[in-house]
Amino acid sequence: MAEEFNITKHSLVPEHSRLTEEERNSVLEEYNIKLNQLPVILQSDPAIESLKPEIGDVIKIIRDSPTNIKQEFFRVVVHG
Repeated sequence: MAEEFNITKHSLVPEHSRLTEEERNSVLEEYNIKLNQLPVILQSDPAIESLKPEIGDVIKIIRDSPTNIKQEFFRVVVHG
């Protein structure tokens, strides 16, 4: 039987983490935005499947950057 491939361990998949409610509110306040103004990520996205996200959760994505050390991005989880 073949071993199942874990997409989150792939070198091209950036780190994903689910924010707590307090962290989510802090991000929204810092950028002076509402939840519906964030870009979206599907609940079924393989990169966040292991986080067991709920609709409305905010996911932080940390990517390596060629001009900066790390870059943070935020996405709100939607049905799909």
